Amino acid sequence: MYVRRVELINFRSYERVEVDLDPGPSVLVGRNGVGKTNLVEALGYVATLDSHRVATDVPLVRAGAASAVVRCAIVHDGRELLVELEIVPGRANRARLGRSPVRRPREILGALRMVLFAPEDLELVRGDPDQRRRYLDDLLVARLPRFAGVRADYDRVVKQRNALLRTAYLSRKVGGTRSQDMSTLAVWDTHLARHGAELLAGRLELVAALGPHVAKAYDAVAAGRGAAAIAYAARLGDGLTPDRPALEQALLDRLAERRVAEIERGTTLVGPHRDDLALTLGDLPVKGYASHGESWSVALALRLAAYDLLRADGIEPVLVLDDVFAELDTGRRERLAELVSGSAQLLVTCAVPEDVPAALRGARYDVTPGEVHRAPAA
Repeated sequence: MYVRRVELINFRSYERVEVDLDPGPSVLVGRNGVGKTNLVEALGYVATLDSHRVATDVPLVRAGAASAVVRCAIVHDGRELLVELEIVPGRANRARLGRSPVRRPREILGALRMVLFAPEDLELVRGDPDQRRRYLDDLLVARLPRFAGVRADYDRVVKQRNALLRTAYLSRKVGGTRSQDMSTLAVWDTHLARHGAELLAGRLELVAALGPHVAKAYDAVAAGRGAAAIAYAARLGDGLTPDRPALEQALLDRLAERRVAEIERGTTLVGPHRDDLALTLGDLPVKGYASHGESWSVALALRLAAYDLLRADGIEPVLVLDDVFAELDTGRRERLAELVSGSAQLLVTCAVPEDVPAALRGARYDVTPGEVHRAPAA
């Protein structure tokens, strides 16, 4: 799989730009702040319907514009597919596949498989659990796009259930009683258990498949200095298996146990939205114990493991390394270059071309404010 062309209209700093790309390595070179990351962020948005930099769509639209458009021509197995996304802050985005509109934007998921490693990925190691849950769920959707619907259904249920619990909490706070009608809570419990069991089972299966790739990638990046491992940390307890009926019943049982606490706190305390991904080096957790270099290596190993897992599934994703070589020492740079040099399509951004190992210096694109130009071949 590779992106043959990307066109941006009113996306971030670009009023309009078209970039033709080739398979193999390409390097986007430019000073900090000129728009290199904006370009790969647009590709990431097509792949995940999300930005790795911001939580809302508003910053993605160029100042003064009402909407932004991202178009990608994607080649896979010899066939080209045009994907178009219109981003409209405050309203539902619109999408097209092959120039035909789709009912929901998430129907384009799977058209572009992409793995992006960026400086923000250090938060996978040092940040809050929501960063690691997002990593798992994005990879889950990349492997099996149907999980986009599962995740959306689960999020909707949690939102509705929280609204009901919040109403009960506020009523109780101003002198109401718990006898207020909560009959619909049992209905939302059933929905949460069903969708939550599906999401939880998917994550458990994913972590089991991902674990060996994380260990292998860390060993390669860190040159054998330490052993990295991952494990799914579920609030339901240890030893869970991806048995969906069993997980559904376990969630229902835990919801019943926590009913009083949830009403008292006005929020949902049970479900996969409370879980985490445990990262360890040897016998110690990465967070709080790993050095800066080790943390970078673990974050990189998580992305490389995702890339290798997709390849093992028969999906050749586009790989993006966004301004990461400046953060790595010479040894890690060379080892990373060796690991990714055979990628079907590799996009590298950098401010200093010399930071990029020679093996990855393919086509060069010079990026200036609002413009991208392919440099003549050397």
